[in-house]
Amino acid sequence: MADEAPLIKCPNCGKTNRVRPAATGVPHCGNCGAALPWLTESGEADFPAVVVDFWAPWCGPCRVVSPTVEQIAKDLPGKIKLVKVNTDNAPNLSQRFGIRGIPTLILFDHGKPAARVTGALGAPALRSWVEEHLPRAAAKA
Repeated sequence: MADEAPLIKCPNCGKTNRVRPAATGVPHCGNCGAALPWLTESGEADFPAVVVDFWAPWCGPCRVVSPTVEQIAKDLPGKIKLVKVNTDNAPNLSQRFGIRGIPTLILFDHGKPAARVTGALGAPALRSWVEEHLPRAAAKA
């Protein structure tokens, strides 16, 4: 359901919380107050994000990269917001950011693209890319 915020399990206490795609601040567990991983799906209406994963369900490399990207977001609760955009459902957004191949990850800093990677990188390379580019965007926040 597009209007339903996804449920995220708190890595600290295990309580399930709803995390909205567009919100201010960092999501926290309603039970213990720990920072939550910001994993959510998004469409064109609620776009502003930190890291956007442009993908499609029929894309094999997207299915390979997705668990790694989600794990990175889980490993960095409160430091990274991950939004998954299905390019089949958001063609205008894909066109706006010049998505020519998927998977494409774009790191946004205050709504502007700061870094981009296209293709199925392995877990170590993808983690290095995030770690290399995230501090620049986070330092300005």
